[in-house]
Amino acid sequence: MADYKSTVQRIASLADIDLNGSRPWDIQIHHPEFYKRLLTQGGLGFGEAYMDGWWTCEAIDQLFYKILSSGIRKHIRLSFSEKTSLLTTRLFNMQTQTRSKKVIDRHYNPSSEVILAFLDPYNQYTCGYFNDTADLNTAQEQKLDLICKKLGLTAGDRVLDIGCGWGGFAKFAATRYHCHVTGISISKEQLAYAQDFCKGLPVDFLHADYRAIRGSFSKVVIVGMIEHVGYKNYRTLMEVVHARLAEDGLFLLHTIGNPSSRTKADPWTNKYIFPNGTAPSLPQLTRAAENLFILEDLHNFGQYYDPTLMAWYENFERIWPSFEAQYDERTYRMWQYYLLHYAGAFRARTNQLWQLVFSKNGVPGGYFSVR
Repeated sequence: MADYKSTVQRIASLADIDLNGSRPWDIQIHHPEFYKRLLTQGGLGFGEAYMDGWWTCEAIDQLFYKILSSGIRKHIRLSFSEKTSLLTTRLFNMQTQTRSKKVIDRHYNPSSEVILAFLDPYNQYTCGYFNDTADLNTAQEQKLDLICKKLGLTAGDRVLDIGCGWGGFAKFAATRYHCHVTGISISKEQLAYAQDFCKGLPVDFLHADYRAIRGSFSKVVIVGMIEHVGYKNYRTLMEVVHARLAEDGLFLLHTIGNPSSRTKADPWTNKYIFPNGTAPSLPQLTRAAENLFILEDLHNFGQYYDPTLMAWYENFERIWPSFEAQYDERTYRMWQYYLLHYAGAFRARTNQLWQLVFSKNGVPGGYFSVR
């Protein structure tokens, strides 16, 4: 045990983290087997140890900012199970039509009441646009408006919203820009909510996988859905959008981005939050779009995911007492770890948030974006 402990202490010191220290980002150890669990199970063991109460930290967001900005993760080797999982994602398509529903069943459907309780009135479960505001609701409306302006939406547009969630974009676009929106999702529960949420508006919702879409649309939008598609299916998704988009149409993709090309998410997130998902890199996206689209605009505002996640966390802590009877302490700690460790990751800029605008043939005279 002494060797495990000294190794962890040495690695942690590289990020200015003390074990049982007094600063907000220092880790408090509550179980003697923590050190072995971390070094033998890697990121999955670290997250599960927090859920099990083996360690605590006053400011997990600051802790992960320290970890990720220092680069100490490279000092911890992948466990055998992590290596096996990585090989599996390279050999097999983890997001076939059958497997793609796993994230709905694991995260969205069973947790929808909790998620909706800490979101904004438009139920946006993606990054807000905190431009000259510190308010989550304003930032999410600004994000939605930014998307509409980048697409140049007008009353005559027919918009396809792939992965429409709880209908927030559809409601905003139909109400503010008077266009017709068709939203698709593989979650019957989300669609039922969205249909009620958008009642009386020129909006249709379909229970369908993106690979089964039919029809023609002047604009296509994907907001926070491609992270669940899987890297083996990026080209298929791009081909579907190309087939459904009018020749003079625009396609906007809003996604978390990786600075390097990966085939899977970190093991803890894959197990507890978003099974079989991963955020794409720019090379993965541009290769998938090759000979189909012209990239007209790229906008990185990943710095705004930090305040988005921190606002969600503040809301989560406020609403959690009303859910305590339904969930155990381990689930509560899972949500804490999820929201705060990703806030730290975006603060460290190891994760990005991109909006990409594509056209089929290039916008005549050029595309002029808004910010």
